[in-house]
Amino acid sequence: MQALFLLLLCTVLTSLQAQMTQQVRGTITDVVLQTPVAGATVSIPALHRQVTTDAQGSFRFADVPVGQQHLQVSHVGYKPLALDNINVIAGKETVLTLAMESLVHQERELVLRAAGKRNRPLNDMSAVSARAFTVEETQKYAASINDPLRMATGFPGVMAANDGNNDIIIRGNAPTGLLWRMEGVDIPNPNHFSQAGSSGGGISILSAQLLSNSDFVTGAFASEYGNALSGVFDLKLRKGNNEKREYSFQAGVLGLNAAAEGPIAAPFYKGSYVINYRYSTLQLLKKMGVEIAGGATNFQDLSYNIYLPTTNLGTFTVFGFGGLSSQDDEAETDPAKWEHSYDRYASRFISNTGMSGITHSMLLGSKTHLKSALAYSINRIGYNETHVEDDLSVVPSYKEAYTTRKLTFTTTANHRINNRHTLRAGAIVNRIGFNFYRLSKENPNADLKETINTDGGTQTVQGFAQWQYKPADNLTFNAGAHYLTLLLNRTAAVEPRASVKWDMSRRSSLAFGFGQHSQVQAMGVYLAQAADAEGKPVQPNKDLDLTKARHYVLSHQYALAKNLRLKTELYYQQLFNVPVSADPAKTFSTLNIQGDYITEALVNKGRGRNYGVEISLEKYLSNQFYYTLSNSLYQSKYTALDGVERNTRFNGGHISTLLMGKEFVRSNQRKTYGIHIKTIYAGGLRTTPIDVARSQQEGYTIFKEKEAFSLQNSPYFRTDLRLSIRWNRDRRTSTLSLDIQNLTNRLNAFNQWFDAEQGQVINNYQNGLIPVLNYKIEF
Repeated sequence: MQALFLLLLCTVLTSLQAQMTQQVRGTITDVVLQTPVAGATVSIPALHRQVTTDAQGSFRFADVPVGQQHLQVSHVGYKPLALDNINVIAGKETVLTLAMESLVHQERELVLRAAGKRNRPLNDMSAVSARAFTVEETQKYAASINDPLRMATGFPGVMAANDGNNDIIIRGNAPTGLLWRMEGVDIPNPNHFSQAGSSGGGISILSAQLLSNSDFVTGAFASEYGNALSGVFDLKLRKGNNEKREYSFQAGVLGLNAAAEGPIAAPFYKGSYVINYRYSTLQLLKKMGVEIAGGATNFQDLSYNIYLPTTNLGTFTVFGFGGLSSQDDEAETDPAKWEHSYDRYASRFISNTGMSGITHSMLLGSKTHLKSALAYSINRIGYNETHVEDDLSVVPSYKEAYTTRKLTFTTTANHRINNRHTLRAGAIVNRIGFNFYRLSKENPNADLKETINTDGGTQTVQGFAQWQYKPADNLTFNAGAHYLTLLLNRTAAVEPRASVKWDMSRRSSLAFGFGQHSQVQAMGVYLAQAADAEGKPVQPNKDLDLTKARHYVLSHQYALAKNLRLKTELYYQQLFNVPVSADPAKTFSTLNIQGDYITEALVNKGRGRNYGVEISLEKYLSNQFYYTLSNSLYQSKYTALDGVERNTRFNGGHISTLLMGKEFVRSNQRKTYGIHIKTIYAGGLRTTPIDVARSQQEGYTIFKEKEAFSLQNSPYFRTDLRLSIRWNRDRRTSTLSLDIQNLTNRLNAFNQWFDAEQGQVINNYQNGLIPVLNYKIEF
């Protein structure tokens, strides 16, 4: 009996210590033609295991121990791939889609080694100012909370416009210059609480459950990217597991999140789906005693990607996202409690966005791949504001109602002439419908007037072509052009683009990029209305031209060690054709805005320039440890109609960022502890001094126009900390995390305004310490 007990005890202890395993599988494709690469050798060196891809480019490893794994891929005629730190967990299968780049000289394949160039952009025609980012980064970086924009603030040259939303400043440019793209389709702003004409909002609508590895570009974009001045988020979606159903559930301070994925009609069909729904209310933070700018806020969103392959008709996908968000502020009706001017205002804000699209891709012959997409989107933004008068009557003070509908068609062809020459060309057509209304005051003492009241439609048309030439495996030339026109007023631009990259050795590379870029103004700007000298309504901005810029970038990378890279980029950006106020006495420029539809009369006679250097030292994850230290020194200037060069609002001058993380893994890989930190120290944004005497006289904020952005806020400092613990159990993985945003509770300066109730200038500050607790289970 005693022997039996000891045997059972040993059996239990052995099972508890047994190594957890999971399946790792995937597909290898050609980076240009997206065709399967059959016969590729895929290996996991640490396990001494090796397989060969089948006719569909598929590979499979069963019973892979959970934890970080290293994968190598090789094939005659292609550059080898090396993937480190593949995160294998018990709760979900690891399913990979990997693209291989062809060699110019196939006979040299045996002597080439995998360089392991991590963060290399997925778009092989992006030679400078571009990097890939992973879903794991959006989930791992401190205070990223699964948001690509907040994650990007850890990259060189990127700064948050303020802590209350996720607008980002790239190399001193206004946040409005950012382009969002998903699956090759230009998409509307995918953020909750976004205002008209902006590129960000309170928090991302997009779910990390759907995103695959994607690209982030900060200058001299490849020819296929248009209608952008500062940066590009080129997002890719992952396919759901087409062999088994998997689920995840999250609960935290920001709300609830549920995701599901699985096969469609398995095992007879290889299609799959992945879908995510989130419901959240930031009122939970209020109930915990955390003060956040704004009133009662709610949001919810849904996103999905359905993969539908066929035998002879190519591959279809159906994808999309939708988000509803609202915010309510109540006015104080007791005059004894009126401490600030804003106490008298009540408001209701909504910002709803939805987009759905279908893509089709197929091979034409043996050398041409064609991908097309059709998408429809709708965006509604509404804001109603009222004011409590001295007699306690409630009167309207502001109203806006903007609805934008867009039908988009895009097509892109990739043609490989041979291993040296590749051509890529395509077109993007947008049919835009709008219904805009705004009732506003020129100042708080003025009368309400309709400044926008219109509905109608227009189109934008874009076309691009680019050629890639590789005279050798270590030398690449890219050249092309982009065309953009707005049919509303027949304005257009032809934009040349070019770049060259030279891998001088296995350690070092040098690249140069040039690009001319342009951007359509926010649609409501063209439709602003005013009265002429005879009192008749006119649209002074109807004929505004595109804003334009020329980007020059010189980039150098050097591998100090296997997992340590030093990168330096010098850049100069020349902006011209910039809309500025038509009044020479005013210093307004669109280079200083974060969003909104500007309704005053503008002319394309402004200029700007951004220049600087970015130096980053990045240690890739190895031995469960990573860090990135980046420093940016930059200047951002603008010139209005008066010809005086001034600092832009976003000219902080310097940004220093430290990203660091360490994970501690139990020997049996069942439990992993993580600590991640992000610290930002940057020059404060610029502000315009307030004319106190005139403000006291008029009863509202009046700025010293000629001294625009002559003052600088105190330096910005913020530290975020993320603590996490992950458990691997039998076929499920649980993660408990705590993100402490603004760990030191530093109240960074935001802006200043004149308060009529107090008769003095009030300083606004950004958010203090915010804890975000979250629990996630995957099974």
